[in-house]
Amino acid sequence: MDQHEDVEARRRTARVLANAAEAELAALWEAWPDRPQVQYLRGPEAGLVMVQGRTGGTGDRFHLGEATVTRATVVVRSDQPDADEGVGTAYVLGSHPEHAGLAAIFDAMLASGRRERVLADVIEPLERAQAERDALARAEARSTVVDFFTVARENSGPDEEDDE
Repeated sequence: MDQHEDVEARRRTARVLANAAEAELAALWEAWPDRPQVQYLRGPEAGLVMVQGRTGGTGDRFHLGEATVTRATVVVRSDQPDADEGVGTAYVLGSHPEHAGLAAIFDAMLASGRRERVLADVIEPLERAQAERDALARAEARSTVVDFFTVARENSGPDEEDDE
């Protein structure tokens, strides 16, 4: 895997873990059969980040405001003496220390020998569930669209009867 593919894969997994519900991550962690030892290198802590926007989505940048973000960094180790370890970091929007901690644990396991199992058992199911929720939200939003062209066409000018 080249560096670009590695960065894209990391973005994908970080996005999935950050967008997952805390309850989903907690259930997956509780069901994990051989949980590694977890040591926090940087405990979950909340802080502020400046959010930028762009005029029209592509124009000049401007400061939109601040958002609360929680981050955590952990190292996971197996109980076996020659087992590998992984370091993981997670950032989640809002003040959610448990969510950030769980996301960091799964991120660390992605950096260890458990990568393929985490991808198959955690990332892919969460990604599918998120895609389904997004599709449902888009369908619900589409159902509320108003065709203003039709409304404008029906009321495009004065009634002919008024001109007489």
